Amino acid sequence: MMEQYREMRIFVEKAINEPGSHGFDHTLRVITLCEIIGREEDAKMDILIPAAIFHDIARPLERKTGVPHEIKGAEMAEKYLIRISYGEKRISQILHAIKAHRFSTAMVPETLEAQILSDADKLDAMGAVGIARTFISAGERGDDIKDGLNHMHEKLLQLSGLLYTRSGQKMAEKRHEFLLSFVQALEKEIDMEITF
Repeated sequence: MMEQYREMRIFVEKAINEPGSHGFDHTLRVITLCEIIGREEDAKMDILIPAAIFHDIARPLERKTGVPHEIKGAEMAEKYLIRISYGEKRISQILHAIKAHRFSTAMVPETLEAQILSDADKLDAMGAVGIARTFISAGERGDDIKDGLNHMHEKLLQLSGLLYTRSGQKMAEKRHEFLLSFVQALEKEIDMEITF
């Protein structure tokens, strides 16, 4: 199984060939978070790990085509997993997790594995990494610090209350506290007035 995961990683890394807020480093962190939470929650790792590996494969395509990356990513994962004969039942569960992982999607994660992937993706948007990713994303869009701060208020500070698993919720506590402390400090610093 580990060799299959390694081959999946190589395939996905080639597809996510540009750095940024959703670069392959994000995928690697989500895989690691899924491994940690998955063990604690007794998840089916043969579903969870491939879902984590493929969850953002279509991010670069979304910017170019406008097709939601969770939909296109599920299609890409399906083609790959069918080609390696991964098993129809496992594939359908992986596709559900990919389609339901996104914060802004209307689809609710119905399986434990989908919930863990959703939690892991949210956790990587919190804490120090979430802060770094926010400002990378703001720069990618040509936005400034205040736009990044607004994103933190509109999304990141809401995430800790949206996690599904106990393990994910526990991990979110420190990340949320750090994020809140950073936001408060940033607000004080950017509200300083020019005196001349």
